[in-house]
Amino acid sequence: MSTAPARFACTATPPGPFTVVVTTGPDGEDVVLASGWTDDVSDLLPVVHRSLRPTWVERADTLPVLDVVAAFTAGDVAAIDAVPVRQRSGPFLTDAWEVLRTVPAGQPDTYAEFAARCGRPSAIRAAAGACARNAAALFVPCHRVLATGGGLGGFRWGTPVKRWLLDHEAEHAPVAA
Repeated sequence: MSTAPARFACTATPPGPFTVVVTTGPDGEDVVLASGWTDDVSDLLPVVHRSLRPTWVERADTLPVLDVVAAFTAGDVAAIDAVPVRQRSGPFLTDAWEVLRTVPAGQPDTYAEFAARCGRPSAIRAAAGACARNAAALFVPCHRVLATGGGLGGFRWGTPVKRWLLDHEAEHAPVAA
């Protein structure tokens, strides 16, 4: 376990309250450990890898990353792309979370397409598992992966939140060249 404290803050978003937990990175910048549509930080801490889990968290009135969340909800769907995130697991999950950050807003993948994007086209269940175990929702956009038949599939924060995110990104995503 990490002995460094983490900070958390909540903000209102159209699909509901959003909480983010950050720690300080090596360059002094905030790094997201966990985030999701809840107003209860205790919903987020269990999904942080045990080696990264802070021993305590302190409430902050605001965090700079909440400005990014506000920009995203205002229509700048690319605002989340550069937010530093720290997650840890085995090699496939770690790589898959990085690959999730390359799925373009407004152009969701199916689980099969995501598995192929990860270089393991037969690993559809593993790709779905990477989405399910993602602690940094929004910033690692697992909501951009759909069931193979085009259905929403699952989402830790509920399918109404996932539907809002997909619709919002479809409306505001830059047009592909």
